[in-house]
Amino acid sequence: MELENNVGFFRFEDLRIYAKALEYAVWLHKTLAFAAGEFAPSSRDSFLSSANAIALQTAEGSSRNKSQFLYYMKLAKSSVRECVVYTELARRLDVFTPENYEYSRNQLMELTKMIGSLISSIQRSIGNLSPAERDDVDMDPLL
Repeated sequence: MELENNVGFFRFEDLRIYAKALEYAVWLHKTLAFAAGEFAPSSRDSFLSSANAIALQTAEGSSRNKSQFLYYMKLAKSSVRECVVYTELARRLDVFTPENYEYSRNQLMELTKMIGSLISSIQRSIGNLSPAERDDVDMDPLL
């Protein structure tokens, strides 16, 4: 039996933010697996969790209504900021090489810009709805 290629079946898989977040998380998993410095296991796990959360929040939010999607994208942006802190810790603890530090910072800056643009777009689309339509958006179930 041949497996079908279901890429695009889930709406979030078509989002550039999701692809970028996943790319960053994979890079981070590989980089920390071979890092020379010492990172406390709890810090390493928290860093990876924050990086994974960017993609996870994007995926989860994409299935919700606009107000909820906005909320999840704000959570994703918070996860990016957590990664910025962990990136700095990794640099100061010599876990990251200067090149890894720069790469991480650049990826996180790009993700912040992408998420910020999407947040603005969602806010504009919610703002363009009539008050009754806005109430409907806010009242959609969390299913």
